[in-house]
Amino acid sequence: MTMVPFALVDVFSDRPLAGNPLAVVPDADHLDDAVMARIAREFNQSETTFLLTPTMDGAAHRLRSFTPAGVEVFGAGHNALGAWWWLAGNGRLDRLGVWHQQLGDVVLPVDVAADRVAMRQEPARFGSTVPLVPLAAALGVDVVAAPAPQVVGTGAAHLLVGVRDRATVDAAAPDTAALRALLLAAGGEGCYVYAVERGEVTAYARFFNPVAGIVEDPATGTAAGPLAGLLHRHGLAGETSVILQGHRLGRPSRLEVRLDGATPVLSGRAVVSATGTLRLA
Repeated sequence: MTMVPFALVDVFSDRPLAGNPLAVVPDADHLDDAVMARIAREFNQSETTFLLTPTMDGAAHRLRSFTPAGVEVFGAGHNALGAWWWLAGNGRLDRLGVWHQQLGDVVLPVDVAADRVAMRQEPARFGSTVPLVPLAAALGVDVVAAPAPQVVGTGAAHLLVGVRDRATVDAAAPDTAALRALLLAAGGEGCYVYAVERGEVTAYARFFNPVAGIVEDPATGTAAGPLAGLLHRHGLAGETSVILQGHRLGRPSRLEVRLDGATPVLSGRAVVSATGTLRLA
């Protein structure tokens, strides 16, 4: 019988049962793609991350992440931050400081501190815009015209959609089929619905990803980075942003982003909430 250890890590929170739960499977080189997809389906979290030996120079660890639908997803979001938090807390890192991770075919730096992990994403790439009327119909709420709904990617491309206020964000009720069609046509993976706020909090958001089979995600680092870049580009945010997410799901999350030019640096905390062992035949 094959024994596969795992951990559940609540990411972008400093307390259990909040933030975005991530399943982490270390030492996963012996698992093939089909088994990884089945394990992700078993955990049924928005993503499960597998830690493997890197295949690219300069990387300390290779990370592969799958959704419950068996879709492999990329980018430095909660899938990566939670894995590095686990590595640091389980004696897998011999020092704090800067490490490098392999995500797909890119190698990106990660800064691991005692109380925080900060990850550099890829420079923001601004893609297609989407017409307001069909998008509003797909989301079930009115959307704002400026900034125009636009696909932005820093490792994974997501459609960023502004609405009037926090109540409107919470009222969104996507038509999954219609939203999926719009995303595929625009070259986006998920949809980040947000409202700009004033004061310490920059934006309040929810994330839907019918393309990858995620109904709603409590905290989405691969969307927070692009949003920080978009808001800064339109004069709606400075070089640092704080984004709140997950409140509608009862899993409050706090995502912090600092811009280094066009490149977001995403940071946050996490907590290991469970450990265990899978028994595979």
